[in-house]
Amino acid sequence: MALSQTKSTKMGMSRLLRIFVFVGAVFMILLIIIYWDEVGATNFYLHATISGPHPSRLTPHRRSDPEKKTDEDKENSFLTDIDAFVNQFLEGTIDPTEQVRGEPTPGEAHNQSSEKSEEKFVPRREWKIHLTPIDPEMKQRQENRKQLLQDFCSNRSLFDFPGKYRNFDDIPNKELDHLIVDDRHGIIYCYVPKVACSNWKRIMIVLSESLLLDGVPYQNPLDVPQDLVHNSSLHFTFNKFWKRYGKFSRHLMKIKLKKYTKFLFVRDPFVRLISAYRNKFEQPNEDFYRRFAVVMLKRYSKYTNPPASVVNAFAAGIRPSFTNFIQYLLDPKTEKDTPFNEHWKQIYRLCHPCQINYDFVGKLETLDEDAEHLLRILRVDNVVEFPPSHRNRTVSSWEQDWFAKIPLESRNELYRLYEADFKLFGYSKPDKLLHE
Repeated sequence: MALSQTKSTKMGMSRLLRIFVFVGAVFMILLIIIYWDEVGATNFYLHATISGPHPSRLTPHRRSDPEKKTDEDKENSFLTDIDAFVNQFLEGTIDPTEQVRGEPTPGEAHNQSSEKSEEKFVPRREWKIHLTPIDPEMKQRQENRKQLLQDFCSNRSLFDFPGKYRNFDDIPNKELDHLIVDDRHGIIYCYVPKVACSNWKRIMIVLSESLLLDGVPYQNPLDVPQDLVHNSSLHFTFNKFWKRYGKFSRHLMKIKLKKYTKFLFVRDPFVRLISAYRNKFEQPNEDFYRRFAVVMLKRYSKYTNPPASVVNAFAAGIRPSFTNFIQYLLDPKTEKDTPFNEHWKQIYRLCHPCQINYDFVGKLETLDEDAEHLLRILRVDNVVEFPPSHRNRTVSSWEQDWFAKIPLESRNELYRLYEADFKLFGYSKPDKLLHE
């Protein structure tokens, strides 16, 4: 009888313990949801394994389109994020020196089909141990660039420009589509076209493992096919948050902006315009010809009925001049009809430096040094290397020649249009160009 009572007591205690564990787990999840900001929930993936295919990714080329997610998908994604956060406490932090998931060695490849149920873990690359500190000059360079941004954004007596004082919540979602998020490494990159953005997008694709070949993520940025680099479905941007997280989207954006490392790369504004013109209008580009070149030819040139295709136009030697391009940028009808294209839109309008406190500001003029410094700061220099840059096809020394046919008044008007970018990012006013 006593033995039976003892067993009954033990069973009751065991049942009570399970109830306490269940209630505790529920309480913890509620606590996470209620105090989302305090617990830093956006570090979901910061301790995840940094390489290897994720089971939710599709082969051979890309993930399913996040824009086509159903309500059930959104709910599952949100619950998965909560699970990932809770698992950090249950499983602990992964040691970066541990082996990580990667491709099978050549000797193992032929056994792969018979071992599908058994995961392979092989080191992908040696972890770098930096024995030397980061160059103080590089640190100071970043401090100076960030301080300049802070001064212009916070000081009302300095240069003013549209949108300078608005809050982050005032920025429409469609204006946040240049902010690419990598949750695996806690990185946010604001890409600026014509500022090495193709290679930085390649880096982000490799880090996020959003593109697969035969079920394996790309490891070398240069292996990423050129035609896929700018594929929007491969980049998870802030603009897509509302489709995945709904009413939580803005809140999560703010948390990630607070927790993640944010960077952008900039360039002399006038040189960037020259580069944009050369790339989009001196080379045959059907899309840009139809959307922009035809408008320029009709408005500012003698062509009332320009060729319908870029092939025919180039064959006839017809294309808008650089002067036509500048006229188009300065024409009030341009912005009235359609917003500036990202290739010539001001950097401050793409990346919102007065609303987002960037941790790193790189420049194309110091690209190699800045890229190496940034990858080391991000602790991903063991995972990727920035592709070697081909020395710039468009340089500042060309400005005088390119603007020679632009009227002086138009040059000054153009400077006023891009003055915020000059000042915010520390580019000298081109006085010689504006006073001759």
